[in-house]
Amino acid sequence: MDSDSLLARITDYENRPDPYPLYVELREAGPVVRQADGSYLIGTYHEIAALLHDPRMSADPRTRGEETRTPPFLRLDDPEHHRLRTLAMRPFGPPHSPGRVDAMRGEIARLTKELTEPFQAGRQIDIVDDFAYPLPVTVICRLLGVPREDEPLFQAWTEAVVAMADIGPEEDTTERDQAGNQARIEMGRYLVDLAEQRRGHPSDDMLSAFVNEPDPALRLTQEELAETTILLFIAGHETTVNLITNGVLTLLRQPEHLDHLRRDPDLLPRAVEELLRYEPPVHMRERIPLADIEVAGTTIPKGTSVVLVLASGNRDPMRFHEPDRFDPTRPDSEHFGFGSGIHLCYGAPLARLEAQAALGALIPHLGTARLVQDPPPYRQNAMLRGPRHLPVHL
Repeated sequence: MDSDSLLARITDYENRPDPYPLYVELREAGPVVRQADGSYLIGTYHEIAALLHDPRMSADPRTRGEETRTPPFLRLDDPEHHRLRTLAMRPFGPPHSPGRVDAMRGEIARLTKELTEPFQAGRQIDIVDDFAYPLPVTVICRLLGVPREDEPLFQAWTEAVVAMADIGPEEDTTERDQAGNQARIEMGRYLVDLAEQRRGHPSDDMLSAFVNEPDPALRLTQEELAETTILLFIAGHETTVNLITNGVLTLLRQPEHLDHLRRDPDLLPRAVEELLRYEPPVHMRERIPLADIEVAGTTIPKGTSVVLVLASGNRDPMRFHEPDRFDPTRPDSEHFGFGSGIHLCYGAPLARLEAQAALGALIPHLGTARLVQDPPPYRQNAMLRGPRHLPVHL
C-alpha cells in the first residue's frame, strides 16, 4: 500500500485493535513520511525525541489560525506554557506541595480494595466500567474538589472534548468541534463556579488553592482557571484508564507474566514502565513547525502538521532490543508514555502510583480469569487508544 495513506489507515477504526504492523510500515518508509493531505508522519524514536525537545516545534494551534481562545497549557509554547504550567503545579507537587501525591497512597489503596471486593470467582466483570474508570476519576475528583455525585456530568463533557482533540487525516470536523467547544464552555463554567464557592472558604483541594492564592502575580485569570482545570480533570483520568486497561489486557494475553508478577509483586513498578512503552495510553501528538526544518534529510515546511507517532517510537528496533516483546524485567525503558521535553506529563507520578496500585489489587483476582472477547471493543479515539470495554470472566 502507499505510504502516503498511512495516517488514514492508522486512524481507521478497523485497525484500532492492532496498529503496530502499520507502525512497522511507517518506520520502514521513514523516518519522515509525507501524507496525501500534506501532513508528515514520524515514527522513529530518535527523530521523535529530537523534535519533542526542539523549540521550533509548536504545540499551539493558533500558529495556524485554528483557535482564538487561550488553549490549555498542554497546547501552548514557552514562555506562556512555562508560566501556566508552573502555576498549575503549585498546588499539585514539589516544591510548593511536595506531599500532595504521596498523601493519596492510602486513599488509592482503599479505593482499589473497595472496587475489587465484589470480584468473586465465576463472575463476569468489565475491567473498564467496574475498575479502570472509577478509580482514577474518583482520585481526580478528590484532588480537584469535585463532588463525586457530579462526576456523571463530566463523562459526556470529557468524551466531547477528547473527540475534538483526536488526530486524523483532513475531514469535515465542524460538528464534532462545535460539540467539543460547547462541552469545554459548560465544563469550564462549572469548574470556575465551583472554585468561586471556595474563595475565602478554602478546603484542602486544588480548586481552593487556585482561587485562594495570596500572591496576585500567581493567580490564574478566570479563562486560565477554566482551561487549566478542564485539562487537569481530563488528563488526570483519561490516560490512566487506558494504562490500567491495556495492562490487564496484556497480562491476560501473556499469563506467564501475570504469574511472574503474582509471585514477585516488587516487579510492578518496572512492569508499569514496560506497559507505558509496550501499550502506551497516548499514541500520537501533533506539532507545527515555526520555521522550515530538516529532519533526516527531508525539509518540512513551516506551518504544516507533523504527527509524532509516539507508540511507534516506543517499538523502534533501533532503540529497543526485541521491541515487540513485553518484558516486565526490561532494564531500559526510556519510553514516550508520558511524552518528553517541556510537555512531559506532570501528572506522571500520580499515574504511576495509580497503575501500580491498580494492577497490584487486580492481579490476585486474575489467576484463572479469561477474556470474554479478544480483541475487545476499542474506543473511537486513535490518539488516546484503549479498550472501551474489557469483559473478563473470573
